[in-house]
Amino acid sequence: MVNLERLADVFKALVQIDSVSKKEGAIAGALHKIFESMGAGIFIDGAGKKVGSDTGNLIAVFNGAATDAAPLLLNAHMDTVQPGEGVKPLFSDGTFTSNGGTVLGADDKSALAVIIEAIRVLQENRIAHGPLEVVATICEEVGLLGAKNLDYSLIKAQYGYSLDATDAEGIVARAPAANHIQFKVYGRDAHAGAEPEKGINAIRLTGRAVSNIRIGRIDEETTANIGLIEGGTATNIVPDLVTVTGEVRSHSTEKLDRRTQEIVLSFEKEISSYKEAHPSDDGLPRLEATVRRDFPVLKIPEDHPVITLAMKAASRLGREMKTKTSGGGSDANIFFEHGIVTGVLGTGMKDVHTVRESIRLDDMVKSVELLLEIIRLHTRL
Repeated sequence: MVNLERLADVFKALVQIDSVSKKEGAIAGALHKIFESMGAGIFIDGAGKKVGSDTGNLIAVFNGAATDAAPLLLNAHMDTVQPGEGVKPLFSDGTFTSNGGTVLGADDKSALAVIIEAIRVLQENRIAHGPLEVVATICEEVGLLGAKNLDYSLIKAQYGYSLDATDAEGIVARAPAANHIQFKVYGRDAHAGAEPEKGINAIRLTGRAVSNIRIGRIDEETTANIGLIEGGTATNIVPDLVTVTGEVRSHSTEKLDRRTQEIVLSFEKEISSYKEAHPSDDGLPRLEATVRRDFPVLKIPEDHPVITLAMKAASRLGREMKTKTSGGGSDANIFFEHGIVTGVLGTGMKDVHTVRESIRLDDMVKSVELLLEIIRLHTRL
């Protein structure tokens, strides 16, 4: 029942619409026309103004004929990473790629194409279904900002699926919470050749603090990373400011907070030790530490309908569906925090966030088939 040519055409059209984060207006407009032509009620929320995008999140509601069925959420994000402007899709041996100068945009436009095709198949074949709430978010790639600022009063569904993973035969049921950490280490500038004794080298303090931090995989549930270090102005000036940015992720909120505090303590100890050894009357060196919860944990019980529906749907298609644990966050983490239990399904995209990104049309077809079967089963609940 899946129309391969139509699915491919929609995907090719979507990836050629520029939609890097905070510039999703054009693709939101295209989706508005598509969903409206399919009979959906369309809403654009006010998230764009809050996060600096040229559009808000797009919500398309298909009422369906099975009015007794509970609403089901279907989610994908509209934005792509850079280099994502001027995408020229190529198709060879059943696989889509870009021309090598940009990402392809299968993350996450393959999901949008899959959702559109699935609903079109439902409509063409008069397959009864309950209310479907399609939520196309903005700014997912820059901190899940669309989902964080979504107008949840527009959403009635209590569970559903986000199509934003690679494995077409898995469902992500567990994903970590994450803390974003930033340190500003203030030293004292001085001429590095004439008067180095008067300076306090912020880079040296930072290096000592970082050297005492465990990064990488801490245990099976926890990771930590220092991703950015910026500071200094010239080789002949003792640097007076260094900014350090990092993160901690864990499937355990207790471990997340404990590990975060250990990192903060490493910087605090280094500053305190220097002050004790080199008293001064100007309060230097000084530390500013900022910790922000980036996204909450996602943890779906194995017996929740989101999982059992996907498992049963895959089985009916003669496939095996496995629950997966992810090391990354997605809109599903934010929905989960708002009481909408959201499993993450894959579309088969590979090498995302690189110019080598690709996706097979067959995998997209499999995703459509799985989504159709999930919707059929959900309607019977």
